[in-house]
Amino acid sequence: MANDADNVRAALDGSIYLAPKGTTAPADLTTPWGAAWVDLGFMSDDGVSMEYSTDVEDINAWQSLSPVRRILTSVNMTLGFTAIELKASTITAYFPDSVITEVSEGTVYRLDIPAAPGPAEWAIGLEWRDGDITNRLVIPRGEITDRGAISLGRSAAVGLEMTVSAYASSAPEIATWLSNDPAWALAA
Repeated sequence: MANDADNVRAALDGSIYLAPKGTTAPADLTTPWGAAWVDLGFMSDDGVSMEYSTDVEDINAWQSLSPVRRILTSVNMTLGFTAIELKASTITAYFPDSVITEVSEGTVYRLDIPAAPGPAEWAIGLEWRDGDITNRLVIPRGEITDRGAISLGRSAAVGLEMTVSAYASSAPEIATWLSNDPAWALAA
């Protein structure tokens, strides 16, 4: 098979969405994300990192210097991003179980950050585009499991760095990736 530069893709723009766990995601690439899906807005110019890894356990035998079998023991998938829009949806995602209240009508708001937040599972959507090519990744059940430091300074936007871990749902998949990329077409 020859190399084809037309199959090289970039994620030129996109969005991260959060919705309550159990929210139905669009089943195609043209249906808009429903009202329950909240767009987290601008992300840092690093974009989004997607990681997928597997762990295996080697079974060794006395009669062999190499493993005689490997058993898959875990599958992990994460999305990492830094939200640079400081708004209710990003702040309350970063600080789980936090509550924003209005202290003074339309001018002062208060964020109460709990000392012992509970688990906060979400449905997570990721959409990115490269010209006419659109991709959507849906994680039906995930949680923000890691948060980076919030840096405050004059030379960069304040960012909320978050890592989402995908969990297995009732389906055998932990995520679904949709694409209209013609390079995905199966060879005849």
